[in-house]
Amino acid sequence: MSGFRDVLKEVGEFGLFQKTLLVALCIPSIFPAFDVSSQVFAGLRFSHYCNTDWILERGPNLTKERQRNLTIPVDKDGRFEKCSMFTPVDLDLEAIEAYGLNRTTECINGWDYEVQQGASSLVTEFDLVCGKSGLIEASQSIYMAGILIGCLLVGAISDRFGRRFVILLSLLLLLLFAVITAFSPNIYVYIIFKFLCGSSGGVIIMNTCVMAVEWTDVSKSALCTTSIISFFSIGQMLLSGIAYLTRNWRILQLVLFSPLVIILLIFYWLLPESSRWLMTQNRKEEAEKALHRAAKVNKRRVPGHLLEKVNLETTPDRKNMMDIFRISYLRKRTLIMSFNWFAASFLFYGLSLNIGSFGLNIYLTQLIFGTVEIPANVACLTMIQRFGRRICQAGFLFLGGVSFTPNSINKLSNRHCKLSLYM
Repeated sequence: MSGFRDVLKEVGEFGLFQKTLLVALCIPSIFPAFDVSSQVFAGLRFSHYCNTDWILERGPNLTKERQRNLTIPVDKDGRFEKCSMFTPVDLDLEAIEAYGLNRTTECINGWDYEVQQGASSLVTEFDLVCGKSGLIEASQSIYMAGILIGCLLVGAISDRFGRRFVILLSLLLLLLFAVITAFSPNIYVYIIFKFLCGSSGGVIIMNTCVMAVEWTDVSKSALCTTSIISFFSIGQMLLSGIAYLTRNWRILQLVLFSPLVIILLIFYWLLPESSRWLMTQNRKEEAEKALHRAAKVNKRRVPGHLLEKVNLETTPDRKNMMDIFRISYLRKRTLIMSFNWFAASFLFYGLSLNIGSFGLNIYLTQLIFGTVEIPANVACLTMIQRFGRRICQAGFLFLGGVSFTPNSINKLSNRHCKLSLYM
């Protein structure tokens, strides 16, 4: 009996076809990085104070500093309060300057923001300050919930309808939801569509990795997955420059995701289906066609006697996700890896969604975050090939835990690092 690995040896285990496919599959990984980290720039916070333009009716020539001195109270550190103001009174300017104002109230006429001309964020547009300041963190948590739902659903859809179908569907939905997000009329619509973006864009890397691995020999699986994940880091680096040049969050959203139109068209015409998946579905003719295509690009010839036995790799009974909990060794490994993913995601997203709290320029910090991942990924690939997956996994988790010391946690907490960012 000839298995898929034997067929793959004949058509080329990692020839020009697989290399070209891998490069193509790396490109979509840029957009999940955009989708995750763009929330940081869309939700930029700016200095804000209550709008007290009511006093300009009494003194139209007041400077901004004098206006605040008369209408906004100060805290114990001598700084202007951001969420309270003196209650407007029906007095002339001379009386207000002579006697001052004593009664305070919440901001009743909105807020003034210290923001550059042409720039805008969710905070400035929807007034997400004071009592609504937690909605930014809530949107990030709900986005993560979208990724969770997407991962649970898309895996089953991929097994049922194919890898190619799911990749195209994920790209299409991310394009659709991301563009609609740019036209959100309020924060609640934004949150809904960010959830949908998470459920579609958050699973792109997972499916492209599966496609790449199924077309190559098992010895190249680490190379394939590391290469695809590295483009997530490149996306983070690109985001820092794009966000720096595009300060309006709506325009930024459109600029980041409009290239998906071109990628979708190219993938629709050129992306092959996984021949390994086709064989498991007993679709022999389509599997043969895909293998012939790969062999032609690799300048190899597929022997007929191997193709005649492709259908022997079909699965007699269809499995489902619950089977991983029925088989003891699969159950153990699934639980261990689930905990690993929880710990790694807790650390990674907790830091990346809180880059504004590190004290550096936020665009520079984003660039650094993406840049340091490139040599880290290269080192990871080298170490995996040298020491294996288990030792490297344990070592990286230990290193991450030691690096993120309690002292670091305290510093982040002092800079308003909210727990909801890690949900």
